[in-house]
Amino acid sequence: MKPSVVAETPKNNIAVMVAAYKEDGIILSTAANLLALDYPAELYTVYILADSFQPETLQQLRQMPVEVIEVVFDKSTKARSLNAAFTRIEREHTIALICDADNMLEKDFLRKIDGEFARGERAVQGKRVAKNLDSSFAILDACSEAIGNHIFRKGSNALGLSSSVIGSGMAFDFAEMRQIMSGIDATGGFDKILQLKVVERGHSIRYLDDGLVFDEKIGNSKAFGDQRKRWVSSQHQYLNRYFLPSIRQLLRGNVNYFNLGILHNLVPPRSFLFVLLPLLVALSFFVHPAVAWVTASGVLLVLFLLSMVMGVPSTLVNKDLWRALLNLPRAVFIMFGTLLHLKKANKTFIHTVHTKTEVSNPVLKNYDKQ
Repeated sequence: MKPSVVAETPKNNIAVMVAAYKEDGIILSTAANLLALDYPAELYTVYILADSFQPETLQQLRQMPVEVIEVVFDKSTKARSLNAAFTRIEREHTIALICDADNMLEKDFLRKIDGEFARGERAVQGKRVAKNLDSSFAILDACSEAIGNHIFRKGSNALGLSSSVIGSGMAFDFAEMRQIMSGIDATGGFDKILQLKVVERGHSIRYLDDGLVFDEKIGNSKAFGDQRKRWVSSQHQYLNRYFLPSIRQLLRGNVNYFNLGILHNLVPPRSFLFVLLPLLVALSFFVHPAVAWVTASGVLLVLFLLSMVMGVPSTLVNKDLWRALLNLPRAVFIMFGTLLHLKKANKTFIHTVHTKTEVSNPVLKNYDKQ
């Protein structure tokens, strides 16, 4: 992969758009982090898209050098907040950086984004890493995201394909993003539609492997279940919706569209594979006991496990990880339970409550907490 580029003199004017729903507890710390980034103050503006905030929180935000855009909806979604903001932002920006309320950025993140756009990129996904590792579920969540980064983003770019996006820490050409978002009104998984519309225009999404976006990891089983329900629901929904369009795009030579629209959505959640592949090996003894069939099933399982191990950073491999793995069967059980509620999840905005106001990931030694 190409290394990131940091220009000595930044040129791009960046809109940092933070979609926030009932995030009174953490939004002030997030705003403070974004205002302290190593980038010329006159070249970026932090927009807080405040949905259902308390009056005192809004008052405190307005005392900071950020732009507060209040939004109100009968049915709140991230896509609607972004679209409302795009219609109300009057300043001239060249880049739109989409963040969540819990996201904090490393100091030079904007410089790296500026460098990528300076050399011609029009869509960039940052590397989301754990903001916290204070529970077993948070550690498992961090490992899951690291594996996803390794396979679906870094791996895709290494093959010459577009990276997928993750919903936050992603930057696009401002005018193009405004135009694309105007046609998106999704309850969940809006980023899956967004990435397809981006590659449909002939762009490839660049994964910034050294551009860190700190993201709060879930701390308990309920939050884990709610989050996975939302993810599995959107994966299932958009696989059905974009299956035929992806085939048509492939016939036109757009491999990126086919990869993101079908192949990425066809891959079952890794928790499912932890159960399904061992079952496949066991069943192979009874269904077709031939040595070749049993061997093929076993090799498939081993390759899957190796791919998981390769995606976990060495900094996460410690005694806390081994303790967290004891909760893996519970996590798998929760994942299978989400299958019973997919239809409801397609129509309901599922909000994850965030509480972490600083980066407390002890394995990231080089991060400056400011």
